[in-house]
Amino acid sequence: MSMNTAQLYTQLVALPDNLKKEVADFIAFLQSKASKEQKVKKRKFGCAKGFFKLSPDFDEPLEDFKEYM
Repeated sequence: MSMNTAQLYTQLVALPDNLKKEVADFIAFLQSKASKEQKVKKRKFGCAKGFFKLSPDFDEPLEDFKEYM
């Protein structure tokens, strides 16, 4: 069921004040949710290349685990 702005306004005006406050809170929630969705950007593969450097012996066994090997 599709509603236009005039229909929504008519229904909003008919509500008691306490429910109008709830509608206003819900609208604020929806606006914040929409702004968060817009801010999320899709990450590109490899965008962190060069940020991290591993030591040359990264894949070598650790001394601490020799007794378990």
